[in-house]
Amino acid sequence: MKTKIVILALVLLLAGAAAAFAAEEAAPASNAHWRWIAAAAAVGMACIGGGVAVGQIGAAAMGAMSENPELSGKALPFVGLAEGICLWGFLVAILILFV
Repeated sequence: MKTKIVILALVLLLAGAAAAFAAEEAAPASNAHWRWIAAAAAVGMACIGGGVAVGQIGAAAMGAMSENPELSGKALPFVGLAEGICLWGFLVAILILFV
């Protein structure tokens, strides 16, 4: 599964690079669609990574809490840190679009 995602990301990156180098000198608005694609890729990959991280951390936290219920307060900040990855992807997308 991981190799399929990596291969897909590389194919999209190479296709975007080829299209960018093949583009003629035209109006700057002709490349505006690449900004939207880059922003979508930033949010999408960040959310996929955050989802995988939350899934693994959540499973480990539930296993630890089943053995020792006192660990519930210590496991929640780690899940929050993994969810923060999605917010960083959103921030990068905002910077791509509006800066």
